[in-house]
Amino acid sequence: MAQAVAGLQRLDGLIPLYVDAEKGRVLMLLPPPDANGVSGRYIHMASLRTGLGSAPIGLDRGRVEPGRILAFRRMGGKVVAEYENHRFRAEGAPPEEQAAAREAFAPSTVWAGDIVSTDAAGRILIDISSFLTADANGVTKALEAAGEKGWRQVADLTLVDAAAARAFPENVELEARQTFASDEPGDEVANIAPEAGRFTVAVRHSFVKLPEPGYQPLAFDPRGGSFSQLHLDFAAPLGQPIVEQTAVRFRLEKTDPTAAVSTVKKPIVFYMDRGAPEPIRSALMEGAGWWAQAFEAAGYKDAFRVELLPEGADPLDVRYSMINWADRATRGWSYGQAVTDPRTGEILKGSVVLGALRVRQDMLIFEGLVGADKVGTGGGNDPAQAALARLRQLGAHEVGHSLGLSHNFAASTQGRASVMDYPPPRILLKDGRIDLSDAYAVGIGDWDKLSIAWLYGPGGEAGQALLNQNAKGGLRYISDADARGLAVGQPWASLWDDGADPAAELSRMMAVRRVALSNFGLAALHPGEPVSMLRRKYVPIFLLHRYQIEAAGKLVGGVDYAYSVIGDGTEASPPVPAAAQRQAVSALLATLEPAALTTPAGLLPLLSAGQEGAWDRQTEIEVFPTLGGPVFDNLAAAETAAGLTLDVLLNPKRLARLVEQNRLDPALPGGAEVLNALVDQVFNNPAEAALLPVAHRTQARAVLDLGRLAGEPETPPAVAALALAALDRAAAKLAGRSGDAVTRAHRERLIALIEDPEELRRLAKAKETRPEAPPGMPIGAGGWIDGDWGS
Repeated sequence: MAQAVAGLQRLDGLIPLYVDAEKGRVLMLLPPPDANGVSGRYIHMASLRTGLGSAPIGLDRGRVEPGRILAFRRMGGKVVAEYENHRFRAEGAPPEEQAAAREAFAPSTVWAGDIVSTDAAGRILIDISSFLTADANGVTKALEAAGEKGWRQVADLTLVDAAAARAFPENVELEARQTFASDEPGDEVANIAPEAGRFTVAVRHSFVKLPEPGYQPLAFDPRGGSFSQLHLDFAAPLGQPIVEQTAVRFRLEKTDPTAAVSTVKKPIVFYMDRGAPEPIRSALMEGAGWWAQAFEAAGYKDAFRVELLPEGADPLDVRYSMINWADRATRGWSYGQAVTDPRTGEILKGSVVLGALRVRQDMLIFEGLVGADKVGTGGGNDPAQAALARLRQLGAHEVGHSLGLSHNFAASTQGRASVMDYPPPRILLKDGRIDLSDAYAVGIGDWDKLSIAWLYGPGGEAGQALLNQNAKGGLRYISDADARGLAVGQPWASLWDDGADPAAELSRMMAVRRVALSNFGLAALHPGEPVSMLRRKYVPIFLLHRYQIEAAGKLVGGVDYAYSVIGDGTEASPPVPAAAQRQAVSALLATLEPAALTTPAGLLPLLSAGQEGAWDRQTEIEVFPTLGGPVFDNLAAAETAAGLTLDVLLNPKRLARLVEQNRLDPALPGGAEVLNALVDQVFNNPAEAALLPVAHRTQARAVLDLGRLAGEPETPPAVAALALAALDRAAAKLAGRSGDAVTRAHRERLIALIEDPEELRRLAKAKETRPEAPPGMPIGAGGWIDGDWGS
């Protein structure tokens, strides 16, 4: 042993390390093997100390992989590293039963290395270097999933950074620089890397001591608003479920368990990345610090705080729960993550990743609403102040995820009840003018206090009683699976929506949008800013109503269901009342009025300004298609906006629910009623001739979308039949119209298309006939990724 480590730097900690800086190696001294050959178990996590900087690909600085239990096992002259499988177990059973459950399900062996030496005490010296250089973060898989082609790890350019090795009493931190290459890189990486076909990231490996005994797992309750870990317990008694879920949370213990309010043995502390600039840093720390209010309300005094990371501290050290600041080439999602003990659900480290360009997009929207000259004025309409208010919300939201809380997308319908919703800016009209003074709420919401009280409470009957009481007319809770997607029928859960009544809020938002469009112009630009930037700033103003359309649409064919538990009074799931559904249909159809889809004529010359300079990807992907060069395409913008509403109303699952609800209760609107109303709205030509081109474009889009609905294999037969009937109704309306030569040609073309189902299906499927809306939400993977909890 002495000869093997001669001249090497020794680092003492959880696992003694020997660093060979000259050869770029790290040797690890493992404990003597036990009777099963295991030389230590640790929670292993891989993270990115440096990132790619691409929002769509998601390989961000500070991003962590889920923690897994890694065992080092001696096998002859080698040591293997394997991830143990704790998802299947027999808790509390005799050893033989536990062994049977453990041996029935495979572990994952991920590495094998030669034993360098052993000492007299039986300790094993291994060279861990080749473990560190493996693609533990799934970089090549992430690139492939994002549509990038041909990426591979370059072995001779992937090296251990021996100088980065650190050893602490409860964790060991090791690092490698990994290089990836492709002969056919896509635009996303080419836009970032200095050499388009090659980039390098620093990968951190953390080996963490298993938590001390004494943590009390909390049984998951679907009404509590937490994340969960799932396992199968084969020792469960007959009559009890084998599949069990455990809530995810930090260990938090009162110093006086009998006191209603008590200090805690170990507070939860999050540390702010020193790389975040001011005043952004202070806003994030303030918002994240709001959680102290929730813990105080739950009886935990001084249990939570946010501090600036001490100078020289390592943000990836597992001892620090972090709020990381991630610069990217385009705006993207932020994430609240956690490293957990997979056996119990105990959170060991929170890790928040905040995208730097989100606040820039907020500034762009606010400048488009009230003017760039308001920046720095300090009033209620100062875009900078509104953007900082949004950052406070974002800091609170992502730290909430890292505390173990999931999204609550129903909170916006109950007076901003949670920071775990996605809040749009609340834009008011005061004396006919845009007002941002109440853009975002301040502080933790009532739902946040309730969910922390349950998640960090004692559980058992007390926890059940808390949630049972809330079920009796309390706060709504609906999370991702029942809020995302156009097909969802839960009426209260949407993203970026506002207001107690989604349909009424859509009508209000359309009034706000009319004022915003009438005000929009050169005032949205800063002195010296290219006029071509108006095209980018115009998109979120023109599509200001896009998310409220989705929210109102969920009332149509909606079913008011909850995450009910038997006996709590919410077992039944009634349909949305007929009047509310019809009000929503009316509000949605109003968004298809040609006047609402038309860009003001005075803006068209300003939106067609030339653009010169280096290619900027974050601008190119954020604008409407043009008529060649910079010339603004009013009809493409109109069709894009119309498509948002058509996609909602023509969703096949929504229409199938309408058919079924009408069968069960004829007083409720059916699919035929909604489609007839849609056709009557879209194919009713406006009296004003200037609006006819937009009406014609919307009609063409409606015909293609109805054709697509009728022809898709997954469309239920009853819905396909209704779509064909709607096309016939549209053809009849077109046939009864007169007009100028352009109108006649338009009418004849659409009738011919309706009468030729094969050609209609061909065009309906063509991507070229369906312009996509520019990104609205942060660009990237969708904000809901396995292992991450994002917004």
